[in-house]
Formats: sequence, C-alpha cells, structure tokens
Amino acid sequence: MRGKPYQFGGNRPERGFDCSGLVQYSYGLIGIALPRTVAEQYQAAAPLVDPSPTIGDLLFFRVGGSISHVGIYYGDGRFVHAPSTGQAVMVSRLDETYWRQRLASIGRPQ
Repeated sequence: MRGKPYQFGGNRPERGFDCSGLVQYSYGLIGIALPRTVAEQYQAAAPLVDPSPTIGDLLFFRVGGSISHVGIYYGDGRFVHAPSTGQAVMVSRLDETYWRQRLASIGRPQ
C-alpha cells in the first residue's frame, strides 16, 4: 500500500487511507478483523511486556496529547503508516526523533 494517498476516513486502496484504515485493511487481508479507529485498535491490542516489536505488531503514538496514530512494525526499526494529509502511505524509522518521542505503546492484535 506504500504510495497510496492519505485520506481522512479512508480504508480502501482505491480511495486512500488514514492510519487506522490502513491497519484495518492490512490485517483484513490476512483474515484478522480489527476495529476501525485508533482508540478501538489500541483497546483491542494486547500490550507487549517485552518492548521489542515483532513484524506486524501495532505501534501506537501519542500525538497532541492523546494516542491518535497507529502504524504497523515492518522490521529493522521501520514501520508503515499513513501519516497525514498531503502525504502518502510510507515507511518511517522508529529512531527518528519525532516518532521515538511519541511512541506510547506496542500491541499485538488478539
């Protein structure tokens, strides 16, 4: 889905994605049903005791005071996400200052 446009409320490749729509769609491709919003996905994911993510784990970020962004761990310190209006689905690094400072939780869908 890399390169698909950001679209608020989007959850289909032909329309574009927001962060939680990308997560919901991606997991749906492998037969795992997840709720639609970041808050619901956060509640549905089992928090990891070991803070080291595994490929496919959900990364929850606190942006603007609340947990409001989610991405999928891609391996090697990278994650895929739909960042914001005007950008496309992309891979970012967890060691980037912006994301490292905002990482709030790592969870695994149940």
